[in-house]
Amino acid sequence: MRTIRIVEHISLDGVMQHENDENFTHGGWTTPYRTPAGLEAVRQSYGSNFDLLLGRRTYDSWSEFWPKAGDIPIANSLNAATKYVATHRPDSLEWGPVKDLGTDIVAGIRDLKATDGPDLIVCGSSTLISVLLEQGLADEVVLIVYPILLGKGKRFFSESADARELAYVSTMTTPTGVSLTTYRYVGPLRA
Repeated sequence: MRTIRIVEHISLDGVMQHENDENFTHGGWTTPYRTPAGLEAVRQSYGSNFDLLLGRRTYDSWSEFWPKAGDIPIANSLNAATKYVATHRPDSLEWGPVKDLGTDIVAGIRDLKATDGPDLIVCGSSTLISVLLEQGLADEVVLIVYPILLGKGKRFFSESADARELAYVSTMTTPTGVSLTTYRYVGPLRA
């Protein structure tokens, strides 16, 4: 059985949005905090052998960047990973190796999780993350929290999400104050 690990870069106030668009002008906010130590910590959170579980928007965004990123370890790992994508347009998936999750995304994820293979890493993909947490399919959550408040933008924890309980596993901090905290998924919040 595979482990599903959510790895998400967020601001202190929970914003996960990175791209610039007409409604969000703070794209690139993680850049000033990047260090070799931070990159190594992110690589360690992914593990040495992994596949990717992605929503379609994240897949499309990453497919524009990572194949052109050059010969660097993180790019090589992401490009080599099998990408399992939640999509209604499977015929247009080109950045491979790649497979779609089928028309029933939850069943596709359950079937995939039940197989033998490397851990499944989820990044970005806010809609997919909500489904994983609602369905109890996530095993771990790694929050990479930057010392910045953005005020607005797409948030990791949506207001419509049901209450969930996580158990603390570990924390490490980079020289620029970015904390990587790992939690184990427990389940619905117990009253």
